[in-house]
Amino acid sequence: MPQDRIRVVVADDHTVMRAGVLALLAPEPGIEVVGEAGNGREAVELVERLAPDVALIDLRMPVLDGVAATTEIVAGPAATGVLILTTYDTDTDIERAVEAGAIGYLLKDTTREQLVDAIRSAARGETVLAPRVAQLLVARMRRPAQPPLTARELDVLHGVADGLSNADIGRRLVIAEATVKTHLLRVFAKLDVSDRTHAVVVALERGVLVRPERDPRP
Repeated sequence: MPQDRIRVVVADDHTVMRAGVLALLAPEPGIEVVGEAGNGREAVELVERLAPDVALIDLRMPVLDGVAATTEIVAGPAATGVLILTTYDTDTDIERAVEAGAIGYLLKDTTREQLVDAIRSAARGETVLAPRVAQLLVARMRRPAQPPLTARELDVLHGVADGLSNADIGRRLVIAEATVKTHLLRVFAKLDVSDRTHAVVVALERGVLVRPERDPRP
């Protein structure tokens, strides 16, 4: 076996997707898939046992998701570059993967040539980003930083998360409905959203809003 062959582990919970990746890589003589995993835990164990050059990791997997698996792989003894291969391209997904230590982020519409190039780059320790992902990151970096939500804005957002109308939120907080609307507009601007639903979703994703556990008592 040539010493310069790049050894790869592929982790995806969809058997068909793994087979597709293997089929794309099979014609490439310089790359060898040495292991397959159906969840994040299996991926971590394979990397620890086989010490591949690159691990192709799906973002959403059972047992251990792609971000958690990446964190463990990067912290482990193997010098394995983690390359995320996923269908998800939201800011939050990308940031979580990069913060976990992934060396690259590709989308599943990647061509064979792009995938092979990305694996070679990752094996050399070079960062690899799908063009659309790179555009999203650049746009995020250029976006001016927004100040944190005030205590009152958080109170209003909690009311939205609880399903209350503006009038109900006003009664809960003892403020005018018009004041509630003003606070909501400021929340929308700070979270870069345009409606109540997305405000709650983004706030939860960023950890700005933490939903309390429900009381199990009736």
